[in-house]
Amino acid sequence: MFVPCDRGGGSASLDFKGFTLLMPAVSVGNVGQLAIDLVISTLNMTKVGYFYTDCLVPMVGNNPYATAEDNSVELSINAEVYSLPSKKLVVLQIRSPFIKNKYRPFCETLLSWVKSSKCARVVVLSSSHAYQRDDEQLLGTPLRYLLTPDLEKAVGGLMQELNWKEMEKVAAYPGINDTEKVLNIPGGGITKLLFTESCLKGIQMAVLLKFCSEGDNIPDAFALVNYLNEWVHLIKSEVNTSSQWKIPSSWRLLFGNGLPPALF
Repeated sequence: MFVPCDRGGGSASLDFKGFTLLMPAVSVGNVGQLAIDLVISTLNMTKVGYFYTDCLVPMVGNNPYATAEDNSVELSINAEVYSLPSKKLVVLQIRSPFIKNKYRPFCETLLSWVKSSKCARVVVLSSSHAYQRDDEQLLGTPLRYLLTPDLEKAVGGLMQELNWKEMEKVAAYPGINDTEKVLNIPGGGITKLLFTESCLKGIQMAVLLKFCSEGDNIPDAFALVNYLNEWVHLIKSEVNTSSQWKIPSSWRLLFGNGLPPALF
C-alpha cells in the first residue's frame, strides 16, 4: 500500500487524480528500472512516499539521485513513489526482485491503489529476452507496445501515427498448432500478469518494452525512455538522444566501482 512521507509538500502533492502512473517491471536487464531512473533524475521529481509491500525482497541504500553530499546520506528502500504535479506524473520505482509466488498479491495491491488514487492511466516499462523472439519479432525495431482495451480507445490511433509495432502474439504450441496464438513475454517478470489483470479490471494501461539481453543495459534504457518520450513528451526535443537525459549519481556504481563513503 502507499505510505506518504512528510517531504511531499502537503496534501496537494498526494492527490493523483488524473495523473499518469509510470512504473517498471522487474525484467531482463533491469531496463525498465534504469529508464525510470532517468525520468526521475532528469525531471528532478520529489519523493512523496513509499509503496509498502511484503512481495519484494527488503532493501535499503543511499539516495540514488544524490546531487550533493548533504542529500547523499538519505536512505531509499525497495519501492518508492515520486511525483511531478506540473506534468500530472507519478512514478513508482521498484529496486529489488519479487519474492517467489508474490507476483499476484503485488498486482492486486498495486491495481487497487491505482483505482483508489484515481490515476488516469498506467504506463509500464519492461523488457523481454531477445533470444526468445519468433521470426516475426526479429523484423524491424526491437521496441514494442501493448494497450488494454480501455486505453486502446483513447490512444490507439496515435500509436498508429507514431508507426509503433504492437507486441505480437506467438504460437501457443509451436510446430504442433501454429494457429492458436497467445501473449508471451519471456523475461518480463510481472508484465503479462499486470497487463492481463488490467484488461479484466478495465484499467487504462500501456506496456512499452524492448527486446534485449543481459549485460550492459544502459543503451537499452536510453532507447526505452526515448520511446516513451515520443508519446508522452516528458522532455522537449525534436530528436531524442542520450545526452538529453540526466544520468543519476548511483549509476557510477553499476559496474563494480567502489562503495560511496557516505555508506560508512
